[in-house]
Amino acid sequence: MFVCVYCASSQKIDQRYVDLAYDVGVRLAERGHTLVSGGATVSCMGAVTRGHRAAGGRTIGVIPQVLVDIEIADEESDELIVTPGMRERKAVMDERSDAFLVLPGGIGTMEELFEIWTARVIGIHDRPLVVLDPWGLYEPLRDLVGGMYEQGFTRPDVFDVISFTTTVEEAMQRIEARTQRIRPTAGELAESVED
Repeated sequence: MFVCVYCASSQKIDQRYVDLAYDVGVRLAERGHTLVSGGATVSCMGAVTRGHRAAGGRTIGVIPQVLVDIEIADEESDELIVTPGMRERKAVMDERSDAFLVLPGGIGTMEELFEIWTARVIGIHDRPLVVLDPWGLYEPLRDLVGGMYEQGFTRPDVFDVISFTTTVEEAMQRIEARTQRIRPTAGELAESVED
């Protein structure tokens, strides 16, 4: 399975978040998954890929040219895809992934989370979406979205399409709950167009 991990690039965060990312990378590799990441070497983004490679996993990094230019690209990736900008980066990461795992992060991580979450709610995809939040960083976000639901701003299934977890093992189990490839193959897409 190709698992996309969204996580922090800030170098000002507590080391426990970086250690968590490294552990996630190791565990994904041990379970035979390919890592799709943001393609940078810094903070949690770098840690998850280093952990994955240390455990023998295959990594796909997707990074915009602007970040390559400031020399933070993960040149050791098995496959490094350089995109013109951030929007293209997200599109490639989405296209290459069978599941999404969100670790603690900042506004960039939240943007990625909301885009994939929204797409899941409205039926654009049906792939697993899991948030790993051991220390409650996303609790205020859950409260905010819960308030939006109570006031009628979100669909009733807004929380049905996402799993919030607190341990790496629970996150892995939620990702693997659906092991087949969720997205249709090219042949299936062609058949649906012909029908």
